[in-house]
Amino acid sequence: MAEATSGRSEEEFQDLLRRLELALEASQIGVWQHNITEQELLWDPQMHKLYGTGLQERKVPSDVWVNALHPDDIESAVRDFDMALERKGFYNSQFRIILPGGEVRHLRSRGHYYEDAEGAPSFIGAEWDVTADVLLNRELTSQKAIAEARAVALEQSRARIEHAADHDYLTGLPNRRYFDRRLAELRKDASVETLAVVHIDLNGFKEINDKWGHAAGDATLQSAAARISGAITANDLVARIGGDEFVAVLVNVGDIERLEAIASDIFSRLRRDVRFGNEMLKIGASIGVATGQTSSAGNLLAESDVALFQAKKLGRNRVEFFTTQLQSDLQAERRLADELRLAPVLRQIEPFYQIQVDARSRRIVGLEALARWRHPERGLLSPVAFLKVADEYGFTAEIDAAVLKRALADRAAWVSQGLSPPRIAVNISGRRLADPDLIVGLRALRIPRDAIAFELVETIFLDEPDEVVLANIAGIKEMVIEIEIDDFGSGHASLIGLVKLKPKRLKIDRQLVTAVTVSEEQRRLVGSIIEIARTLNVEVVAEGVESEDHARILAEIGCDELQGYAIGNPSSEKETAALLKSAQAASHSRFSAHVAAHATGSAGRGSDHS
Repeated sequence: MAEATSGRSEEEFQDLLRRLELALEASQIGVWQHNITEQELLWDPQMHKLYGTGLQERKVPSDVWVNALHPDDIESAVRDFDMALERKGFYNSQFRIILPGGEVRHLRSRGHYYEDAEGAPSFIGAEWDVTADVLLNRELTSQKAIAEARAVALEQSRARIEHAADHDYLTGLPNRRYFDRRLAELRKDASVETLAVVHIDLNGFKEINDKWGHAAGDATLQSAAARISGAITANDLVARIGGDEFVAVLVNVGDIERLEAIASDIFSRLRRDVRFGNEMLKIGASIGVATGQTSSAGNLLAESDVALFQAKKLGRNRVEFFTTQLQSDLQAERRLADELRLAPVLRQIEPFYQIQVDARSRRIVGLEALARWRHPERGLLSPVAFLKVADEYGFTAEIDAAVLKRALADRAAWVSQGLSPPRIAVNISGRRLADPDLIVGLRALRIPRDAIAFELVETIFLDEPDEVVLANIAGIKEMVIEIEIDDFGSGHASLIGLVKLKPKRLKIDRQLVTAVTVSEEQRRLVGSIIEIARTLNVEVVAEGVESEDHARILAEIGCDELQGYAIGNPSSEKETAALLKSAQAASHSRFSAHVAAHATGSAGRGSDHS
């Protein structure tokens, strides 16, 4: 009975061993024993598979394990084992091995200190391949790091996008979007009692860009931003809201004297030259200022813009403060501009004509068409009442075109009445002269040859005209339309421009003409201009002839033609037609008398001869 039990126990023990072996083989766990005294290892077949030895022996030298370790892991693996041996306790380590073929694998090894019946020390443990787990963990760690880095980058990107959305990329200042939001916040802030808005527009910026390039323009804007920022406190705000336009918001600035001092400081800072390489760039600023209680600060930006507009109107490079009267005047001006915009379309713009005469014979040789506005409520308006507004709001080209069309219509009417009208001088603005479609439009008007002369009222561009302007001037000359320069000597037209343009005639500015009756120096100056014109084969017209003395002196020093109130007042189409008819009749009468006298003289000489 006992033998049977013992047999079944042995049988069960063997079965248990087989199942354990199968389990170890299935799990690919290798079992080992390290005999400390003999420095000998006992490896099962799975251990040999893990290390790729190709051996079957159970006993292997301990250096087989050491030699298989990855060089970078030898120190830590041996240290783990020595520490477990020193404690005679639990052993736990993870390391890399290099298989005979060079493949690197990660192994986890665990064991426990053990002494047999004779007291011989050893460790018994197991090892298994954790390469897949290590690589997975490494990948997870890497992906986590990537995800975290992406999250950080996303947050940084979001912050950069938000900053870019609220700030100017060039100067780093807040932009219009941020400015509007911040101004609204300040209005709601209980600690803010007063606000002031300083609206700044740089002068000379376009010229710097055109002459020195965009890099110089960028340097100018950056310098301006720094200078404005240096003039305000940390509680204030400065923003760039346009190309060369800046706005500063001053919080609780105090009395008006303090505000004036800050605006003056900003103005002074911006008038200093900007260094760009070896060049010193000249700039300036026009500044408009508005201030008020926080409760009524909603219109401060618009009010500062009104003040800025006034500063520009008065010649730029100045500081202007907003007032209710200024706003009222501007509103009236804008109403006038709105009406003027429609005036050419409604045929309210018409020409009045001032005659130009030969300086010696006083015969009418030309007419200048001067714009008048027949306002439906205010009556006939002279250019003084509207041309400045037209220039500021960009209507001069439309007014010039309207005058030209009416002048051509008037001329055609005079011709139909049997008159022979002289040339008619019509203004043409620089803006219109730069229009690429100008020549096409002029050809559509079928302008008779030698009927029209164009007066250039904006000749500052003649030193360096662009290709469109040059092409249009050539096209005008091809149509046998004469070119005249108006206001010569006022500082606009240069001699270089005169040579390039080759006009038919130039008109000496009335400011030079006025003093010729009392100033020898002024007479010599006008005489010099006439000599230059003769050298270039250019005729000279003196405008602003206000007296007979003017007419006599100007004729004596060589002017070809005269124009002014002493010669004739600007007149309507009907009045001018009557004047031309009278002049033509007088001319015919003089001609008839001359013919009769010549005939009588011939007859007398014949009798004497006989």
